[in-house]
Amino acid sequence: MEELIDVLDENGNKTGKILTRKQIHEQGLWHRIVVVAVIDKNGNILMQQRSKNRIKNPLKWDVSAAGHVSSGQTSIEAAVRETMEEIGIDVKEEELKYVITYKENVRVEENYKDRQIYDCYIIEKEKIDISNIKIQESEVEQVKLCNLKEFNEILESKNIMNRTELYKEIIKHLK
Repeated sequence: MEELIDVLDENGNKTGKILTRKQIHEQGLWHRIVVVAVIDKNGNILMQQRSKNRIKNPLKWDVSAAGHVSSGQTSIEAAVRETMEEIGIDVKEEELKYVITYKENVRVEENYKDRQIYDCYIIEKEKIDISNIKIQESEVEQVKLCNLKEFNEILESKNIMNRTELYKEIIKHLK
């Protein structure tokens, strides 16, 4: 069964409509996305490379996990779920530090439009053992740990998801 998502107004309020992910993107309706950056105590950030099969931004680098908020879920519940689904890291709600919310309104393809409100979080872990990461192969090609210098190099390469406001917050956190 396809994921059901709450339709939002442009201010992020639920409209009462619930549609499939496909319908939301075909109709270009506002909905909520969560983005999670997992960082260790040594200032490394866990990055993922998006699957080559993704409609939007295949093979681009992104922060640790991201995804749609399912109907009836809170943003924080979705952040916990997406982190486990995409990279196999079990987090607790209280570990998530809210960072920023921003909006995006982009036409990806003729019948695919993103009108998304992003809620962004940081999780700080003592250590990230890359060998224990279990990626969701339909979403993620690979993962790697990056220090601040490597993170800035990826930003400069432009081979990364466009999340400028979040990246500014991550850099502040890493310094």
